[in-house]
Amino acid sequence: MKQVLLITIPETRTNPLPCIYLFSPGIPGLAMAKTKTEDTPLMMQHRAIKQKYPDAILLFRVGDFYETFGQDAVIASQVLGITLTKRNNGAAASSDLAGFPYHALDTYLHKLVKAGYRVAICDQLEDPKQAKGIVKRGVTEMVTPGTATNDKLLEHHSNNFLAGIHFAENDQYGLAFLDISTGEFFIAEGDREYADKLIQGFKPAEVVFQRHKQKLFKENFGIKTYSYTLDEWIFTEAYSEDLLLKHFQTHSLKGFGVDDEKKGLIAAGAILHYLKETEHPNLQHITSIQRIDRDDFLWMDRFTIRNLELVTGNSEGNHTLLSVLDNTASPMGARLLKRWLVFPLKDIQKINERLDTVEFFIKETELRNRISQHIRQCGDIERLVSKISLKKINPREVLQLARGLRQIEIIKQLCLSSSNEYLKRLGDALNPCPYIAEKIFKEIIDNPPTLAIKGGMINSGINLELDELRTISHSGKSYLVQLQQKEAEATGISSLRIGFNNVFGYYL
Repeated sequence: MKQVLLITIPETRTNPLPCIYLFSPGIPGLAMAKTKTEDTPLMMQHRAIKQKYPDAILLFRVGDFYETFGQDAVIASQVLGITLTKRNNGAAASSDLAGFPYHALDTYLHKLVKAGYRVAICDQLEDPKQAKGIVKRGVTEMVTPGTATNDKLLEHHSNNFLAGIHFAENDQYGLAFLDISTGEFFIAEGDREYADKLIQGFKPAEVVFQRHKQKLFKENFGIKTYSYTLDEWIFTEAYSEDLLLKHFQTHSLKGFGVDDEKKGLIAAGAILHYLKETEHPNLQHITSIQRIDRDDFLWMDRFTIRNLELVTGNSEGNHTLLSVLDNTASPMGARLLKRWLVFPLKDIQKINERLDTVEFFIKETELRNRISQHIRQCGDIERLVSKISLKKINPREVLQLARGLRQIEIIKQLCLSSSNEYLKRLGDALNPCPYIAEKIFKEIIDNPPTLAIKGGMINSGINLELDELRTISHSGKSYLVQLQQKEAEATGISSLRIGFNNVFGYYL
């Protein structure tokens, strides 16, 4: 008796394995045997992608869910508090499975990252309805503690620095600190003691360094932060300089005043390499790199910072100097004040300049209140601007950026009209970008949706084709009547009628 083999491959979250049925033609509908195999196209695809990111939790998009498999599923269920299940119905080849709806990504992602895990987000790269065979998938973003840009992963009043450390010869170190959420990029170099003071001051969320220096890193710094090691060949002068020149699109780094900081530039190059490796190609908002001059600041070691209770208290609930002083009007000011506390100035002229400005604001109450009011309405422009190049800004944030730019125009004029020379200099440096602000106000509606995918965010009169499509979608019947009249006049057929077919579209 001949037998027929029927294979079905359902791509669902509960059963990503194919079912194989063996039928006998003489007994219709009777399954002679039913087995399952481990190597389904979906799982082979998952395994291939996971091999590229072995040290990350892989969120694998399957339909309307992000799934995790194996050990990733065990970790995800523990950290996220989601149900851990078994695929393959508990058979011998079964493995762990845990997932959550794709629209809940922002709810769960920050929990994994804050727990210290690297997370690779694997999305569907084509429409499943149009795909032939298995849907193409690929990692579109890698999120780590030092590369986070999501608002839920960031503290508004603190920077989120990614640090690079280059262990050079003779107990010398090159260091770089980048906040990808604001675009701030700093480099420095010095001995072990100086390097430790910098790390304690910047408090990076993540540190990258040479792979074979793990023991030395732990012995010298011993900080409780997430770290990741890179191959030795990445920490070379030629490779780092090439990366930096390509990024800044310059022929030399002399214009930034950092060309002599060779060890620091190597650390900076390692950071750019790491961002490239973790799927962060959109870094156009990082437009400059600054050197940290050792002689400009009073350097304090970790014990001094801790005992003075500058930013953290020795016991829970204790007041700190930062909590007492921080009455800033914006997250940008809060981050700057925190840095000023940890890195006090040594130059008496600069110190007096700040003190004179404080005295000026104490006396000029009305001006102080007006500037504070406009700063509050700016929002966090630093991070909003960064979201543009990262391609993560939404319509409401674009509109808030324009509102913030208008406030900057007012602040600029207030500073320029004051009698304080320091304020005049600050006002002269402000650029309110009036063309960009007016363009946004002209093209974006007053109350846009949170998500661009919902549409309806562009004002009428901006794009004729868009206006026409909107008219069709809202006034379909009148459009058909107009189209019918137009075609009747063109063909001379007064009895012509127009209808609509779901398959072929309009027909006469």
